[in-house]
Amino acid sequence: MVKTLHADIIENNEDQKQEVYQVSTMTALLDGVYDGDFSLGEIHEHGDFGIGTFNKLDGELIGFDGEFYRLRSDGTATPVKEKDKSPFCSITFFETEITHRVNRQLTLEELEQELDKLLPSKNVFYAIRMDGVFKKVQTRTVEVQEKPYVPMIEAVKTQPIFDFENIEGTIAGFRTPQYAHGIAVAGYHLHFIDKNRSTGGHVFDYTVENATIRISKKQYLNLRLPETEEFFKADIDRADLASDIAEAEGSPEKR
Repeated sequence: MVKTLHADIIENNEDQKQEVYQVSTMTALLDGVYDGDFSLGEIHEHGDFGIGTFNKLDGELIGFDGEFYRLRSDGTATPVKEKDKSPFCSITFFETEITHRVNRQLTLEELEQELDKLLPSKNVFYAIRMDGVFKKVQTRTVEVQEKPYVPMIEAVKTQPIFDFENIEGTIAGFRTPQYAHGIAVAGYHLHFIDKNRSTGGHVFDYTVENATIRISKKQYLNLRLPETEEFFKADIDRADLASDIAEAEGSPEKR
């Protein structure tokens, strides 16, 4: 079968809609590679939805509906600027394939179990979006780091923790298969922003009260590695990968 250039472009566009565009790896972030060369001015070329962080760990990234925000450790949320850069993020074009309504209180563990039963397979990637009212949401945002950088498990020891109650907003992120742990964070990796787009952070814990959950299945992972000296020299072959990620990403109460 001979493909025309036009047909190739259409096929590539369709493939892009099915991919997670991943910048760098979680293992590099663990090792203190906090400066990346990915300009967030490019972000709309790769998706309208995603999460991640910023250079120097200066805030958490969250985006949906084509709008991206920086959630800082002072509790503020501001729109992303084209000059901003990220050392680590996951981006995709969100196309709803599964919709699920929740109209009762469910803890994080209860909701994840319910969602896992809805997924056609645990071996592919999913973008997850929850819009609604949450009885509680616990978040963190790591404080901006300065060189010489310490490993992430040290950087998170001074992170501010925020506890929100009876708040309306959006939780967004990804469910990553276990075999990709280290490239991203296996399981559910989620960020939160309130309805007014004024505050939020990396999600530790939540209890959903009334929400609409949308899921977008992804068949491809497009991994972009940094062209930086820091990344080339990073120690990303970690013997204690699972425990290190749990230490860096998990709630202090659950460590």
